[in-house]
Amino acid sequence: MPSRFLVAAFGDPGHAFPAIALGRALARRGHAVTVETWEERRGAVEGAGLDFAAAEEYRTFPPPEPGTDDGRDAAEAARALLPLIERLDPAVVVSDILTVAPTLAAEAAGVPLATLIPHLYPVVEPGLPFFAVGLRGPRTSLGRAVWRAGHRALDVGLERGRRDLNSQRERLGLPPLDRFHGGISPDLALVATYPQLEYPRAWPAAVKVTGPMAFEVPHPDIELPPGDAPLVLVAPSTAHDSGNHLVRTALAALADEPVRVVATTNRVHPQSAIPVPANAVLVDWLSYSQLMPIAALVISHGGHGTVARALAAGAPLLVSPITGDMGETAMRVAWTGAGLSLPWRLCRPGPLRWAARRILADPRFAARSRQIATWAATHDGSARGAELVEELAARRAS
Repeated sequence: MPSRFLVAAFGDPGHAFPAIALGRALARRGHAVTVETWEERRGAVEGAGLDFAAAEEYRTFPPPEPGTDDGRDAAEAARALLPLIERLDPAVVVSDILTVAPTLAAEAAGVPLATLIPHLYPVVEPGLPFFAVGLRGPRTSLGRAVWRAGHRALDVGLERGRRDLNSQRERLGLPPLDRFHGGISPDLALVATYPQLEYPRAWPAAVKVTGPMAFEVPHPDIELPPGDAPLVLVAPSTAHDSGNHLVRTALAALADEPVRVVATTNRVHPQSAIPVPANAVLVDWLSYSQLMPIAALVISHGGHGTVARALAAGAPLLVSPITGDMGETAMRVAWTGAGLSLPWRLCRPGPLRWAARRILADPRFAARSRQIATWAATHDGSARGAELVEELAARRAS
């Protein structure tokens, strides 16, 4: 039966776009969907045929100080969201993993909650490295024992997070939680990544790996460099690298290589002019739908959305992670055989040139990427996510 759903997301493209993709999939199944995110995403949301609600905007990195304008209490933000939930009366609230306020507001309003995780699953299984440190899993029982022992230190941080969350819950009259990762719904967590990038593990029943949820704002095609040499796409993060270091390094590294290069600043305005060699073009924005299918190599910081689009097109990756979970994504790309990871401290023309040459010369990287692309062609993450959200609504309604 047609229902109403509220999908709330942090405003960066890596979080807002998967939320829009999920909302569009729900709308295609006959539901009314409102997406709550930053005002700058209004055009994308409404262009997808969805209702838009403006969300409070804040930063997450570096973390804001509590009590400041950027560090307003989650309870305060959740209380401000309650009138919207009461007006919409949604069958389910889907909250992005970075948006704690909708998570708290849904519980306070008695509405079923699902969590959208638009990247790798961040909950670490004992015996594996801590999430986001960018290290491969141990190969021996001794290595697993070392990481299990290290989890005691991880638990200290998780306990602090639980106390902070419970203090916000108390302000809303919600009972304290005795589990870690309280911002993730115990009823349904949608992990919008490839199963090929996840370590084998015993998955909790409520956690579902759907495949990525892709959305793109339409953009005119750009003119490519002339010739038929392999095409390298340089697609940096939209949220980091304000000095355009990756773009500058890649253009310098590949200037004399037998490749064509398309690089984008992703609207991160250069602080100084960026030299562009004869075999390259530099644009402020581009369409992944145009470039990814013809790219022989994609160079990025490791934002999950960019990595997912490259793998869906069968393009191998060279990832130089700068911060956050990018290190984890870079390591998983290398672990699965679809590319290489170049540590940020080594993001210089020489090492980058060597890594690009290796990927382009070894067909196994592209072959592994094409295997993942074959899986992606028959597994629509947005459609699967919509089915699971419907099932949650039906379970709670019954």
